[in-house]
This record gives sequence, structure tokens and C-alpha cells, in this order.
Amino acid sequence: MLVEPFAGSAAVSIRAALEGRVSSLWLNDANQPLIDLWNAILHDTDSLIEQYTVMWESQKYDPKEYYRLVRARFNKHLEPADLLYLLSRAVKGAIRYNSMGEFNQSPDNRRLGARPQELARRLKVISIAMSRCTHTSSIDYCDLVYEYKSGQVWYMDPPYEGVSRRKDSRYFSTICRSEFEAFLHDLNDQGVPFLLSYDGRTGERTYGKPLPSELGLERVEIEAGRSTTSTLQGRNEQTIEALYLSPNLEAIRSASVCEAADQTALDFASKDYAKAS
Repeated sequence: MLVEPFAGSAAVSIRAALEGRVSSLWLNDANQPLIDLWNAILHDTDSLIEQYTVMWESQKYDPKEYYRLVRARFNKHLEPADLLYLLSRAVKGAIRYNSMGEFNQSPDNRRLGARPQELARRLKVISIAMSRCTHTSSIDYCDLVYEYKSGQVWYMDPPYEGVSRRKDSRYFSTICRSEFEAFLHDLNDQGVPFLLSYDGRTGERTYGKPLPSELGLERVEIEAGRSTTSTLQGRNEQTIEALYLSPNLEAIRSASVCEAADQTALDFASKDYAKAS
């Protein structure tokens, strides 16, 4: 089983499922509305697509105002279809929240979001590949350590220390550095094999401190490509992502699930950081 305690867009799980590398998946995220959206994608795909199509067509007369109306409605009712529409239209496709926990990301006014036909194709492919083998939950990541079972490999892409200590949070919830390090110690003690995408650097700027050596993690630097933010500011800077491999991972490297998690993590670990940097 491939487990994502901070699932988000679940890019690693999607890749592993589409390539047939895993027999089961577990998507967990503290953001309950996001998990509700995942459940709709996996088990109520047609209805979700139908609702999205209505919204996509309705926005044409005044896209900016329609986005504002849907955003207000989502913050009141937390409906999965509304969140799907907002993510399709939002700047960088990213979720952002205000101090009251409300979705407040602005729309990208250069586009109307994914066309319904194309979105339907993508979601149906994902649903077919994942609906029968995916468990979902929205529980505190610290509690997941008690759910570990032999045969699991964890891929973690948590809120990064280097970009989540500001007043305007880019995440639904952030994590305490000391608490997270204690959690990693617990994973090692439990024998959990995991990969962790955490912080890195862009140009000459370093985001966050490296994790302590006593955790025994192997640190791999991955070239994540040109920074989007730097490009918009007229600079040409490359983003380097840090991927940590747990000592317990080595013991099962020959297992197919570990091979899939390892390769897909290396491919996708930098996705959120490259957008944020």
C-alpha cells in the first residue's frame, strides 16, 4: 500500500496507480473538503463532471464575478464541485486560505479553466484506476503512525517550513517543526519506510533548515525546474527540491511498491515547491 499522509493533489498516487505499480492506496489530508472532492472524483465522477460543466458554461458572461460567487458559496457549504471549479480557475491552481480558514485565492483571469470534455476525460481515467483500491481519510497526520502496517510505503509532501511561516497561509493547516521531527522519529521507531519532500532552495535563497542528522535520513537534491515566481519577476532561477529517504526504506527496495513510490516521488516531489517558490 502506498500511503500519502499529506495527499493534496495526490500526483504520486495517481502516477503509481496509472502505471499499475500498487495494489492499494491511502489518501489522507487535513483538509476535509479536499478529501470530499477526492471521494467525489473516485465514486461520483459523472455527477461531479455534470455540476462542473454547468458552472463552466455559466461563467462565460462575467467570469470574474462568477468565480467570486462560487468562492463565497463554497466557503459557506463546502461542496466538492465548487472546489473543483475554484481549483480549475484559481491562480496557479493553488488553494489559499485567509485567517478565518476561508478559501481566498484569486482567479486567473486569463483563462476559464479546464474545458469540461478534457476534465471529464482526466477524471474518468483517474477514477477507473483508483476507485476500487483507494482508502481516504482526513485525520491528523500524527495519528497515522498508529495505523502503520507491514507492506505500507509512505510518501509525504507536507507544508514546507520555508514557505508556510507567513501571515497569509498557503496551506489549509501548517505543521510545527519540532512536532514534525518527533513524528519522524516515531516513524523510524515503528519501522515505517517513507520518502519525504521537504523544503529546498531557489537561486541563492534557501527555504528552511535541513532536517537533523540524527534522524538518519538520506537527503537527495532534485532539480525541479525554473521557478515560476522568479520568471514572473524577470529572473531566471532554478528550484532545487530536497527529498529525504528513511533508513527503513532500504530494507524493502526490491519490493515493487517501494520501486513505484521511489520513482514517482522523484518525478513529482517538487511539484508544489516549484509552484510556491
